[in-house]
Amino acid sequence: MADTATAAPPALAAALGEIRQDIDRAFDGLLPVPEDPRARLVETMRYAAIGGGKRLRPLLLITVAQMFGADRESAILAGCAIEAIHIYSLVHDDLPCMDDDAMRHGKPTAHIAFDEASAVLAGDALLALAFEILTMPEVSSDPFVQSELVSILARASGVNGMAGGQMMDIAASEASFDVHAITRLQQLKTGALLGAAVEMGAALAKLPPEGRGPLLNYARDIGLAFQIADDLLDAEGDEVLAGKALRKDDGQGKQTFLTLMGAEGARAQADALADQAIAHLAHYGEEANLLRDLARYIVERDR
Repeated sequence: MADTATAAPPALAAALGEIRQDIDRAFDGLLPVPEDPRARLVETMRYAAIGGGKRLRPLLLITVAQMFGADRESAILAGCAIEAIHIYSLVHDDLPCMDDDAMRHGKPTAHIAFDEASAVLAGDALLALAFEILTMPEVSSDPFVQSELVSILARASGVNGMAGGQMMDIAASEASFDVHAITRLQQLKTGALLGAAVEMGAALAKLPPEGRGPLLNYARDIGLAFQIADDLLDAEGDEVLAGKALRKDDGQGKQTFLTLMGAEGARAQADALADQAIAHLAHYGEEANLLRDLARYIVERDR
């Protein structure tokens, strides 16, 4: 599969490459394979977690954390926590009872490579691992920081976040959603974890809640821009570059930003959201350049 960083500006391309290595290294240490019947479960977790994905959520978390002085190694572990939630959601989404996908990140999905029971348990265990990581002293020795990290990620993962958005997405196959409903769906399904990544980075650095507004507004806008870009890629992209099946939304009759706005309107909206996201960072200096590059990359990427 082609490198996802090739369409990015040089500094962002380097950061994407570095974060992939850092997250793979951390997951390798977090997931040793036991010499007992649990081995197949951990092997499935490792298969899903190591060696794939853009790692945008850990990159957001680590970038924000370092902007405000947090330790990078602590942020990498916290990044693994949010990535574990994202990966578990993909493993479960790919199952026959959900999206029934056979390819993910250019290789067979977990239930194809192993079996459905192992994939279900791997998703369950990755969910649990996320919160185990956040209580490790290596992430923070401050119990208030630990509890806030857990709270942020739990809210973003559940009925008022990713899982709720996925339920809305399932309903979208049989319902007629307008642009407001689609926006709400994607704010939960996609935007909640992106927002959590930014807020967790701020929390890890002990940035007070009243100082997080511009960052959360930035995350909200890139979340919607990301989904619009995904809708465009689903309709127009290359399956080889994407590493997964495309054009499924149209086949399922789902309303998306693309079906409601048309390709030209959707692309213009994504560009406007990226510009708006960058504008939220106006009072930050060069330390936020990576976030600015990321906002533009999200809408210009080709996979």
